[in-house]
Amino acid sequence: MTEEPPRIEALGDSALLVTFGARIDRGLNRRALRLAEAAEAMRNEGLGPPVPAYASVLVPFDPLAIDADRAQTMIKRLLETAVEPTAHLEDSKLVELPVHYGGADGPDLADVAALHGLEPADVIEAHAGVEYDVFFLGFAPGFAYLGTLPDSIATPRLAEPRIRVPAGSVGIAGSQTGVYPFELPGGWRLIGRTDGVLWDIRRDPPALLLPGDRVRFVPVPRP
Repeated sequence: MTEEPPRIEALGDSALLVTFGARIDRGLNRRALRLAEAAEAMRNEGLGPPVPAYASVLVPFDPLAIDADRAQTMIKRLLETAVEPTAHLEDSKLVELPVHYGGADGPDLADVAALHGLEPADVIEAHAGVEYDVFFLGFAPGFAYLGTLPDSIATPRLAEPRIRVPAGSVGIAGSQTGVYPFELPGGWRLIGRTDGVLWDIRRDPPALLLPGDRVRFVPVPRP
């Protein structure tokens, strides 16, 4: 597929949004992550901490140090040079998360299976049978958006979100999956729970999963 030319647009008077596309796609995400890493290295020249998403990067800048035109020129230069994977993206770490599927830990597992004409064991096998990319962090500290989910179990969010979702809950929404780092409200379908600690301020960095990492879920029974 031919790469789409990135679009750069102002977002307020102190940030630029660089958009590579409008779909969940590993290639687009890798382009966004490469730009984010390159922009991070330019923070001492007026750029602020970049915020990558699925296929875009928000790049703030200090308007007292550089103007919007200068910031855009810097970003265009980075887009021309940040074309090769960095060491982090080329040799990303694999994180295995043990998951207790179903029961009280995964109250939506049976419903997800029924929606697709599957057995709960089929959903577990599909979910745990692929390796996921960490596309970006958002929603809450340490919450990693992981993709992509097998088409056979891709499922819409709940019509009404839960007020409380326990820490470690593994959810799916559309073609995404993710783990709630602590107790939060949320509308993703809960199919299991992990004892892994996704966010710990005593850890450096606090987030267990970082953009560019890979994740595999490992089914384990409750003792």
